[in-house]
Amino acid sequence: MLSYQHIYHAGNLADVHKHSLLAWMLNHLIQKAKPLTYLETHAGRALYRLDAAEALKTGEAAQGIARAAALNWFPDSHPFAKTIRATHSDHGENSYPGSPLIASQILRPMDSLHLAELHPQEFAALDYAVPKAKCYQQDGFEMAQSICPPTPRRGLLLIDPSYEVKTDYDLIPTQIAALNRKWNVGIIMLWYPILSDAPHRKMLSALSKAHPDALRHEVSFPPARQGHRMVGSGLFILNPPYRIEDETARLSKLFATL
Repeated sequence: MLSYQHIYHAGNLADVHKHSLLAWMLNHLIQKAKPLTYLETHAGRALYRLDAAEALKTGEAAQGIARAAALNWFPDSHPFAKTIRATHSDHGENSYPGSPLIASQILRPMDSLHLAELHPQEFAALDYAVPKAKCYQQDGFEMAQSICPPTPRRGLLLIDPSYEVKTDYDLIPTQIAALNRKWNVGIIMLWYPILSDAPHRKMLSALSKAHPDALRHEVSFPPARQGHRMVGSGLFILNPPYRIEDETARLSKLFATL
């Protein structure tokens, strides 16, 4: 349960999908002058070195964010591009922001951040990288259930497990149902991998049945290397922001070119 470290996969095409849409949504939310809350159940270390041995070993960043940058997927005005520039400015050209750092860079002093991470080394790095957040070394679902409904009530929860614990697929629909009952105005954003054997299908069927008005957005891409099982990325979003369909349609067109 504590073995997963995202550095091996940081900046891959799934991150590009997930992080670009997260940045878009948070930027959309801060257009109103009201404060908001950001929560994340599986935060990781928040800041990654793409020239680290672990990242170079898999080559996923080269197929992901490096490829997207070479193809100019995100103009300078895009909030995802802004967070990458800010990260490069602060930490060097080979750095990459995870979702907690993206949220920290976009949100305002009036907003609240709650981040959970179980892995001891990942938690220590997270706590150092995002000093403005309240970080919890505990199960992320326990953290979210204890805080929701948060104060302020406007906000977004990102659920982004590693899925190395196979019971996550069975647990997630129940967790999301409980969180949605407690916090029916909150945006709940679930990421899931699309693997060649499609273990997500049963989970997505349960989620779609329980939340028929949610937004489901999936993109496909070639495997990062021979034998790699991940062939796509999915997001399931309750209470999606207004006009998000414009951005998801744009992303669909970009990923379709790969």
